[in-house]
Amino acid sequence: MDVVELTSALIAAESITPAQGAVFDVLEQALVPIGFTVERFVAGEAPDGPVENLLAVRRAGAGPHFAFAGHLDVVPPGEGWTSSAFDPQVRGDLLYGRGAVDMKGAIAAFTAALAHLPAAGTVSLIITGDEEGPATYGTVALIERMQATGLIPDLCLVGEPTSSARLGDTIKIGRRGSTVIDIDVPGRQGHVAYPHLADNPVPRLVRALAEIDGIVLDEGTDWFQPSNIEIIDLTVGNRATNVIPGKAAARISIRFNDRHRGQDLIERIERIVHTHAPAAIVRGRVYGDAFLTEPGRLSDVISDAVEARLGFRPELSTSGGTSDARFLSRICPVAEFGLVNATMHKLDEAVAIPDLHDLTAIYADILRRVFA
Repeated sequence: MDVVELTSALIAAESITPAQGAVFDVLEQALVPIGFTVERFVAGEAPDGPVENLLAVRRAGAGPHFAFAGHLDVVPPGEGWTSSAFDPQVRGDLLYGRGAVDMKGAIAAFTAALAHLPAAGTVSLIITGDEEGPATYGTVALIERMQATGLIPDLCLVGEPTSSARLGDTIKIGRRGSTVIDIDVPGRQGHVAYPHLADNPVPRLVRALAEIDGIVLDEGTDWFQPSNIEIIDLTVGNRATNVIPGKAAARISIRFNDRHRGQDLIERIERIVHTHAPAAIVRGRVYGDAFLTEPGRLSDVISDAVEARLGFRPELSTSGGTSDARFLSRICPVAEFGLVNATMHKLDEAVAIPDLHDLTAIYADILRRVFA
């Protein structure tokens, strides 16, 4: 199985989030001939669904269960590509196309690695069509399906593009959590010349935001940078010059380390807001709590395989945004390792062809070490 050909075939199957259909056909057709049983199912309803998912399993006697997780959906390509985003093209040493690095290339590399190895233990692929979107019915639904059948991995590798300057320089062993909180403060509209007949919500909201902005959640930990709260929107929508507005709203985003839980942070913000604006409505959504897989067997196996192929050891990191590893961490140790992320989500996304071959070899070595 050629990793460049498989990556190209996956790119050519347009799969803007939520992905479905053809791109799953391509992967299934690659997995079945190498001994995998493939289950595809659709989960959820509008507005966050339906979402197509794929769970593939190959069992070969006693041994550990190693899982690879990833997503086939991609972000919209945008305008201005040199060639069509879903027409994979090789120019020089680069393969261009949306999803080349995030993360069809890694899925292809892992599949190609498996094609050249004798079956051992249990290997599963946990592949969703909705990681770039709400992620409500993607990996979460896959985990529920696995738990219902007792198919719990011992170790899991997520093929996100974690490398920064060169392939292999970074492994993610954790991620910060993320929550977004909307604040709506009601008032009573009136004429600015008669403020006693109105109720201006803006000062109350501003005072609440000032207190929130002054919060120092922590100074960071051994593995995580400091948590941060950012005010990302402030809306009144009042175009008149002589009207006290009847409402004001704001939105804040919190990225937090493993000293905090998302729901606790929502409740803390709610208490502050209600101190200044008792009638305010506060709505929060936790997109994922922080997690950390302490350095150990999984990170050692990945690091050893990288060093054997590339001659250096990766940095262990928890930087960056969220990924589906936040869900998988609930059931087993998980780490993320994949391609260079310099062009992900950008115009003319591209992967270096030598990196695809190196990543395939590294994934194959990881499997050998796990099943040795």
